Amino acid sequence: MAILPNQLPTLAADPPGHSLGLDLPPGALLDTTAEGSWGEPLLWRADAPAAPGDWLRLVSARRTAGLHPVLVGGRRDSEPHPDKWELDPGLASYPGDHDADEVLAELWEEYAAQAEDADWPGLAPAGAPDADPDARAAEVTDALVGGASWLREPRLALVPARRSADVPAAVGWCGPVNRTEDVAVLCAVLRSWEDRFGIRVVALTFDQLVVSVAAPPRTLAEAEAIAAEHYAFCPDNITQSSHASLRAYAEREVLGAHSWTFWWD
Repeated sequence: MAILPNQLPTLAADPPGHSLGLDLPPGALLDTTAEGSWGEPLLWRADAPAAPGDWLRLVSARRTAGLHPVLVGGRRDSEPHPDKWELDPGLASYPGDHDADEVLAELWEEYAAQAEDADWPGLAPAGAPDADPDARAAEVTDALVGGASWLREPRLALVPARRSADVPAAVGWCGPVNRTEDVAVLCAVLRSWEDRFGIRVVALTFDQLVVSVAAPPRTLAEAEAIAAEHYAFCPDNITQSSHASLRAYAEREVLGAHSWTFWWD
């Protein structure tokens, strides 16, 4: 996968990252994949649990070093440590080589069309932002590290990637492997959502992805258009949930929501 130069090896000799304009807390460089060592670090992860404000403090790493902050952890009884997730960056292509509309149309035909009995409706129109994307991401991550959060053992991580949407491909995340082995095709969709709805990839577990949303839909019609994309992107969000219809999912999970969560069975 084509990526920017990986600045993480610099942290081996300079753990706080001062040479990169950073001031990192104690942490570790992780390079473990399903096939063994990747040969260079895939991510840096903080040793201590994340606290409110941590994501915003590290967002400057994106500008100074091409490193994107993201929370890593677990849910319920899932493994919270990414060095045990069987990451496989060798399976990931480059997100920029895929077209979001084509990706979603193909996934819709494969997973959603039969259930919805409808043709792929196309991409939803871009939304009007009601917050700065980074400010919204900080708001969502602060909620995820709170005491009542479902995210278990959250740690802040830094990932070398061109943009936030590319983080899953950059680490070779295999959460959706039962649907697609090449997570870069889903990152192409995340790139489109980044452009249209101001999303940021803010958290990963073994099989779950959370994005913040700076331009959430304000009407049910807008939410339903986006919900169709969610169905193609992650059909388990609907088929493995208590939602009786795509409309119900749109109303309860998408309309006005500041974050979207996806889970692959």
